[in-house]
Amino acid sequence: MLRIHHTILAVSVSATVLLAACATPSSRQDLASAPVTAGAEAPDSQFQMDREAILAMAGDFKVKFDFNETVPFDADYDLKPRKVSGGDEVVLVVEDRGDFISLQHILVVGGEHKMAIKHWRQDWQYEPEKVLSFIGGNAWEWREVPAGERAGAWSQTVYQVDDAPRYGAVARWSHDTGIAEWQPPHEWRPLPRRDMTTRDDYHAIDAMNRHVITPWGWVHEQDNGKLVLSGDAPQMLVRETGLNTYRRDSDFETDIATDYWRGTEAFWAGVRAEWARIAEENDRFAITIKGETEALYMPLLTLAGAVASEEESLDAALAEARELISGFVTSDIGDLGNRLRSDE
Repeated sequence: MLRIHHTILAVSVSATVLLAACATPSSRQDLASAPVTAGAEAPDSQFQMDREAILAMAGDFKVKFDFNETVPFDADYDLKPRKVSGGDEVVLVVEDRGDFISLQHILVVGGEHKMAIKHWRQDWQYEPEKVLSFIGGNAWEWREVPAGERAGAWSQTVYQVDDAPRYGAVARWSHDTGIAEWQPPHEWRPLPRRDMTTRDDYHAIDAMNRHVITPWGWVHEQDNGKLVLSGDAPQMLVRETGLNTYRRDSDFETDIATDYWRGTEAFWAGVRAEWARIAEENDRFAITIKGETEALYMPLLTLAGAVASEEESLDAALAEARELISGFVTSDIGDLGNRLRSDE
């Protein structure tokens, strides 16, 4: 997902707007949360270990994203070159209610004149009754989680830079062999922007998604199958391995990220609330944009910058944001084939 900064750096919103968020100082949130009980459904010690593992993903990191296609399943397909990128990232605890934890990722990019870019968000819910699942063509639906599946388990729901959903899954944390790891069954997810912005030969990823806590940070391991959805049934185009490495390191200008968040967090809280309303009011919904949703996320990032620089009031910006989102969201999702990009 790091590829988003290449797109954003190329447009006029750039450093002047986003660095305005650095106008006020910000203190870090205390990650040493007080003990929280899990209830009767799970041993408190397991619940606390799970929480510690999730909270361990917050902090300052040097990140490296490494993706490599491995096995083609189309006779005419040539494996694409390996894609490796990296940078500096701050992960903040946005909310911690005990059984719910929200982590916001913020990139710090640029050369001499660095800037903050809002990146992805991951929300963790203990024993969820339902999870929001990607179903292809920029559409999502709620999946009920049976009691046996959710007992002692956590859902992870991942959101895009504009707080629109990406994918969700459910699994239990394991603390065997001295490590904490979380690995759900394969789930569909949208194309990563490294592919969404450069190719049009597949439509979704069937992903194995593992988070592992290490002594020096954490890793996000992936076993991805790239799916073509335009036929009668999904067809696997190629497999890909992914390794996202988060190594603790504060040797960069972390205050650029924390100050950006201080200047924009109220705006993004309102945006999150709007997406939450849409999700709660609909069993399924879609973004009407086919493919890359730049027409949605760029105006929202610009509005956030305007709030941070006090060029626009919070109330006015949120009103614009809600109108923008509503213009691109529908509960009448139609057929999958009609939601796919027209050039695919």
